[in-house]
Amino acid sequence: MIASVRGRVAAVTSDRAVIEVGGVGLAVTCAPSTLATLRPGAEARLATSLVVREDSLTLYGFADDDARTLFELLQTASGVGPRLALAVLAVHQPEAVRRAVASGDTATLTRVPGIGKKGAERLVLELRDRVGGLAGGPAGAVSAAWSEQVQQALTGLGWTAGQAEQAVAAVAEELDGQPVPPVPVLLKQAIRLLGRSR
Repeated sequence: MIASVRGRVAAVTSDRAVIEVGGVGLAVTCAPSTLATLRPGAEARLATSLVVREDSLTLYGFADDDARTLFELLQTASGVGPRLALAVLAVHQPEAVRRAVASGDTATLTRVPGIGKKGAERLVLELRDRVGGLAGGPAGAVSAAWSEQVQQALTGLGWTAGQAEQAVAAVAEELDGQPVPPVPVLLKQAIRLLGRSR
């Protein structure tokens, strides 16, 4: 896995940049917003994701690690390949994608060429619990695996695994399409529900 590249920008075209690293020119496919930040002759650092296919090796580049992480996560959804994942990031900033998925905003997702209503609904369904935090830094960040964290916290506080699982399912049901709040808030909700059932 090539996680990042740093070097001199040798060339920039409409869909990729060539970054010279140790005397080797690496072709890196990028979204237009990332390409706009690169200047031939200048030094650049791109977070990267290497996509291996039977007949090709394609290196995708991003302005930061956050965009790369989201690019890789999008591809875990059914029917989303690297081109479509890059198209999502070409149209929307990572925080806008997270917000749309977390809140079930399919209208925002269908603005991406290649994503229809059903595709947007599938993205929301498959990624809502894994998409991570909304913009706003660590304090407002939502864990990609909030349900797992809340379950672990509940069992650590003395509830059984079964009780923790039921509480997490009840919290998920209460959210029902609303934006996912931070993990401590979700934990409080779960504890409140468990207290009510005693």
